[in-house]
Amino acid sequence: MCDFIPTPLAEKERQAFIAFTGKKVDNSTMYSHWARLIEVLHAAEVMKVLLNDPELLGEDLVRKGTPRSKGIGIIEAPRGTLTHHYEVDDKGMITRCNLIVSTTHNNDAMNTAVKWVANNVISRKGTITDGMLNQVEVAIRAYDPCLSCATQAMGKMPLKAELYNYKGELIDERLKY
Repeated sequence: MCDFIPTPLAEKERQAFIAFTGKKVDNSTMYSHWARLIEVLHAAEVMKVLLNDPELLGEDLVRKGTPRSKGIGIIEAPRGTLTHHYEVDDKGMITRCNLIVSTTHNNDAMNTAVKWVANNVISRKGTITDGMLNQVEVAIRAYDPCLSCATQAMGKMPLKAELYNYKGELIDERLKY
């Protein structure tokens, strides 16, 4: 969505992205992740410059203002929006912490993607295949690539799929580790 990126490595990757996608806007999930990687690379290049800026390395920075006991911050992270809400006591100790992580924001999209896989990939015989489980995993990782890390999967994503008939009876079950 931009004409250039002002850092050399990210600009090179942006040009490769544009060449691959044919200069058209593509809102598919996997392209969004690729674009986010380019944004992260750009941010790293900018951070390197800022970390070596003599004005920022000085010791004359002083926080001014009235201390507050509550604070809220919202930031866009590579996997989505992250919201922090903190409350502290008069000693600066955290007394309340409320985080709304990307998984919360991504949940509806993940459910929609998994439902699509269930409606379009489950075999007519009513069985769960390895290919279907792989597509479910891709659907989840596409919207929340850190979910497997958050569940301590160590490079794997444990997955349990259950298939019920219209009467609510379990007709197939598959585990993937």
